[in-house]
Amino acid sequence: MLLHVHPDDPQPRHIKTIVECLRDGGVIVYPTDTIYGLGCDIFQHKAVERICRIKQIDIRKANLSFICYDLSDLSKYTKSTTTPLYRLLKSYLPGPYTFILPASKEVPKILQSKKNTVGLRVPDNNIARSIIRELDHPILSASLPGDMVEDYTDPELIYENFEKLVDIVVDGGIGGMIPSTIVDCTQEPYELVRQGLGKFEE
Repeated sequence: MLLHVHPDDPQPRHIKTIVECLRDGGVIVYPTDTIYGLGCDIFQHKAVERICRIKQIDIRKANLSFICYDLSDLSKYTKSTTTPLYRLLKSYLPGPYTFILPASKEVPKILQSKKNTVGLRVPDNNIARSIIRELDHPILSASLPGDMVEDYTDPELIYENFEKLVDIVVDGGIGGMIPSTIVDCTQEPYELVRQGLGKFEE
């Protein structure tokens, strides 16, 4: 299904349709403040496995991150953050950043990496955040497979490529081509892992 959702004022009935799909173990393609991504409910193991199959990656080696509504999810899914770190995150989020943090026991086992870390993201995107607010917990986020970056900006082309692999392609308008900036905050000094859309200065 290709679902057209208003980027500034997402239609509540469309958001409900997307959330029902996620709760039923569905996989979606949805917009963020950077590129379109694959998403599912973090507590739906079969959906997580589906995303790894779509991307053709080993679940234990997958770099999957959580898309959160706001920083309140930090205390639940990460081990206690220091006040300076919290201030740093607050100054950058919502925005085009993924912060790697130590995972708490609340992170589903299937998603815990060998390093026991989790990537957290709070995108500056009304559609993504409306979905999470309605779902009431984070969704998993993964980049679309392959290198067809130009194709991945247009939801209609994404739908053509992925209609048999996912349940809903959320059309929130043309997406970006530059991914999020990744910062590893598991040890000091913090390390810039990938320079993406967001500028990072510690």
